[in-house]
Amino acid sequence: MHTGVAAIAAYDHRVMTAALRPVRWFRDFGRPPRILGLDVARGLAILGMAGAHVGVTEAFEWGDPTTWTDLVHGRSSILFALLAGVSIALMTGRDVLPERERVPSIRLNLVGRGAVIFVIGLALELLNTPIAVILTLYGLLYVAVIPVLRWRPWQLLLGAAVLALAGPALLALLSAVALQPFGAGIGFALYGTYPITVWLALVLGGMALGRLRVQELRTAVVALVVGVVLAAIGYGLGALGAGAGLGGTGSLSSSTSGYSGSESIEILDDESLDSLPAESLSSSSFIPDDAMPPSGWESYPEALAATDPLGSMVRAVFAVDPHSGGTAEILGSGGFALAVVALCLLLSRPLRWLLLPLGALGSMPLTAYSLHVVSVVVVAGPGGFIADNAFWALTALALLMVTTLWAMFVGRGPLERLVGKGAVAMAAVPRR
Repeated sequence: MHTGVAAIAAYDHRVMTAALRPVRWFRDFGRPPRILGLDVARGLAILGMAGAHVGVTEAFEWGDPTTWTDLVHGRSSILFALLAGVSIALMTGRDVLPERERVPSIRLNLVGRGAVIFVIGLALELLNTPIAVILTLYGLLYVAVIPVLRWRPWQLLLGAAVLALAGPALLALLSAVALQPFGAGIGFALYGTYPITVWLALVLGGMALGRLRVQELRTAVVALVVGVVLAAIGYGLGALGAGAGLGGTGSLSSSTSGYSGSESIEILDDESLDSLPAESLSSSSFIPDDAMPPSGWESYPEALAATDPLGSMVRAVFAVDPHSGGTAEILGSGGFALAVVALCLLLSRPLRWLLLPLGALGSMPLTAYSLHVVSVVVVAGPGGFIADNAFWALTALALLMVTTLWAMFVGRGPLERLVGKGAVAMAAVPRR
């Protein structure tokens, strides 16, 4: 008798708890220590990458708002990378550098996270969509930052500046001197859609932002100003180079990188190819397409002259188009991403209720991104493509609804839980 009463009471308690979850979620989600503005920015990055994958956009023009959707190309993934750096800083001490005795455990934690994210990326690539999945490099970046975990903000910013200013030109020089080398490793990390010089610079910049009390109003205001200034410098540099015929449409993608240009090449017929950015079609690395020199030491001087090392370096500096990997793109699009993060931080306080669904989406970016990629293969089939703004809008609404309901009734995203378990397992002390 008592057992039955207890069971009924326990059932009633579970029902009551489930009924109260939405109320508690609306009351508590996005409150400190969680930073709602960062979740909102991640949500925008996910929706932007979805638009770059399946949307149809026209060339950007300031005076025509109907073309502003073109901003999703390249900049969405850059925003995602910048936020990765912020997240790494927050999980490793926020504005306080991790103690030396904690560093070994943190390193293993990051390796575990990176490994699980990398495997998720591989699984998504196996679906054979035309999407250049970012998660494989994203996982690698978690490992790449291990040596700088105890760097101070100024050191992180200096490292980011060196990579942004010198990295693209150095990669272009190496490619020219080596006569356009190819291979799975360098195609993945150096000359692919996501060259590590670009993305590591953004992650280091994000880590610096995370170490500078990103939750404070003053930090957001300063970040907004700096972002606008960087964007003006970068896009100004790109415009100057384009006007002088020195850059603007170059690409660091090698002929073996697998993907190049925007996050995906959605349409493969002749008509659509005419509308794609130039870097989506180029397989060179700031080197003219007709410069395919012969091999061997005897012909090396002539071959080296054909690759034009100096010209390649100059074009790498001025390249500004999405996924061109140039200095101008890093500064321009990186500054744009920083300004977006700052605006999200500033607006998330007065507009909290309105931004909760976007924050829910951003709280589980791996899950949302993966759902989007899976939806493409479900609708279009393996190897198929979609280029439809209606599908983009439907994707956005579905992701906002599903992630909000999941956050409200379940909590953390399923893939985020998986990554957390991988990190804990890697950092756990082995049992005897």
